[in-house]
Amino acid sequence: MRVITVKKIQCSRTSQEEMVYTMSMAVLEIRKYPEKILKQKTAPVLTIDGKTQMLIDDMVETMRSVCGVGLAANQVGISQKLCIIDLSLRENKAPLIVLINPVIVEREGIVEADEGCLSVPGYLTSIKRAEKVYVRGVNREGKDVGIEAEGLLARAIQHELDHLDGLLFIDRMSPIKREFFKRRYKKQLKEVKGK
Repeated sequence: MRVITVKKIQCSRTSQEEMVYTMSMAVLEIRKYPEKILKQKTAPVLTIDGKTQMLIDDMVETMRSVCGVGLAANQVGISQKLCIIDLSLRENKAPLIVLINPVIVEREGIVEADEGCLSVPGYLTSIKRAEKVYVRGVNREGKDVGIEAEGLLARAIQHELDHLDGLLFIDRMSPIKREFFKRRYKKQLKEVKGK
């Protein structure tokens, strides 16, 4: 077992100066648009074993290292139907949610709000999503779970499940807005490569 000391970051989930992790967790590379794995549907998780548990832990560490609220397995290069959601930065005492092979079974209402994505850094846009959802899946212990969600949790669930289906939030934009985004994003990539 290795011990990692992490200096406090601006968006830290603790009020202490340092956090000490005694688990062997890793910060994984977050895949960025337009990488192909982000556009592919993921495969169901067939077995929840030690490797799956380690992936979940690494995903949590990765998401928290960049102050995210959700992360899908394909965003770290693993094509499996697995995502995590942690709203504790925005909603006090919000629990970590692990969803394996999740499916939205009910949607209600429509609401539009700004949304961003760890795989499309630095870009926010207004996206319409269901106001409330009911999702079923399996937790990290292999038990069936059902979650009725609204507000930010409903939005985060829909966003992460879109990832598992090979969709990015930019795929939910109007065609004109999406084309404008693609041009702007390509220009930014060229500028970064030119430096």
